Amino acid sequence: MSRMHVERHWIARIGWLRAAVLGANDGLISTASLIVGVAAASADKSGVIVAGVASLAAGAMSMAAGEYVSVSSQSDTEKADLSREAAELEADPAAEHLELEALYRARGVEPDTAREVARQLMAHDALAAHARDELGISDFTTARPIQAALTSAATFAAGAAVPLVVAMIAPRAGLLIWVVGAALVGLMVLGALGARAGGADALRSVVRVTFWGALAMAVTAGIGRIFGAVV
Repeated sequence: MSRMHVERHWIARIGWLRAAVLGANDGLISTASLIVGVAAASADKSGVIVAGVASLAAGAMSMAAGEYVSVSSQSDTEKADLSREAAELEADPAAEHLELEALYRARGVEPDTAREVARQLMAHDALAAHARDELGISDFTTARPIQAALTSAATFAAGAAVPLVVAMIAPRAGLLIWVVGAALVGLMVLGALGARAGGADALRSVVRVTFWGALAMAVTAGIGRIFGAVV
């Protein structure tokens, strides 16, 4: 008896993975950069902490709202396309059958086989067949606004908490070094985790995320130093 062949594909995670990676990276980079910039401007430690807390709260809400609005727009478009497709199926099912058959033939399926596959799939669930093969809408990629919003807010807060906690416990004299170091380590970990969750190359992900995070903190620190000296 042959054993069932089980495959694991990463595309099933794309809906929440994108929001999670974006939220955590944004939370870590933006909050660490803000803390570094305020600290470089010679603010006292309480001012630095207040800035960090404000960044965490405002950023988490902004990420949630932005993801919800963005993904809702995608969801609205998908629903409109599905509604239009359902109307076309009801008005002229024969034409829709030919359309689906043509799609399969264009992908290399023999004409007779394409005709039979289209017939069977439309008999089973015509709208699902057209949604998947004509519109490119599937369970893996369909828009989920609430999931994206909650994931983004939670992961942003988790990422922002790293530099904020370090800023709270680090001495003011070495606060910049501690926050930058913790942020870079956090970015490396996030890059590796994101790559592992998505089945991508870990080293490339770590280098990419760490480079842009370091650049963001360097630019913000420079601006903070300049304006701190002027003030």
